Amino acid sequence: MSLYSNESIRQIPLESWKKDALDKFEEKMTNQYRPFPCIPATIGHQLNRFRYAFISKLDSKSSVVELAEILKEYAESYRKIGAYTSLIIFYEPTQEQYSLEQYEQIFWTQLNQVCEMDVVKWPSHIPTNPHDPLWEFCFHGEQLFVYCATPSHENRLSRYFPYFLIAVTPRSVLENFYSSTSQSLKIKSKIRERLVEYDTISIHPDLNSYGQNDNFEWKQYFLHDDDTTLSKCPFHKYLKDNREE
Repeated sequence: MSLYSNESIRQIPLESWKKDALDKFEEKMTNQYRPFPCIPATIGHQLNRFRYAFISKLDSKSSVVELAEILKEYAESYRKIGAYTSLIIFYEPTQEQYSLEQYEQIFWTQLNQVCEMDVVKWPSHIPTNPHDPLWEFCFHGEQLFVYCATPSHENRLSRYFPYFLIAVTPRSVLENFYSSTSQSLKIKSKIRERLVEYDTISIHPDLNSYGQNDNFEWKQYFLHDDDTTLSKCPFHKYLKDNREE
């Protein structure tokens, strides 16, 4: 499985859906009239620090295997890429049109099943309970922030994309970006200003900062199209079962 840079991926023949997904993503990241809210993401894209991958249809049995291979490759290589790096994963479209609730179930199923394939133990310093403010998704020993966008988001356009998309950013990358307290506050304020302009709904109440007592990372991975949220993390069952083994 190969990860592609923006330059390398343009030099190889691509299936029509892959090319379309890349073009649509490029438009989203470079739109000057309607700037994408996540400033670190736009910088990472501009600096060519993103790596791209494609996965078979969500209803394909191979999709989780492919995801595990992609995450492992990225976890082993991202430090060589530089600051602002993220991994962007596009999923091949299916014939079936899914609801937002179905996409949410699929998203958590992907994360649960891919963790069952992880050959590296869960980091000892990261809680296994998602309802602990210090919990976050980990794979191959790396702490990762996960963002999901779907074709079914209508109001929260910052989470809309015509293809099912998962973006992964290492915690260390985020920590470096927000290392300056004064700069961090300014950037977070600007991001929220952009969100107000970008979405047709108010900022989701679950958007917060990692480590704060009232923050739970899993709630930010898949935001609803309104202000609601799940009462319990769908990832909890896997971790509970894992501790009991």
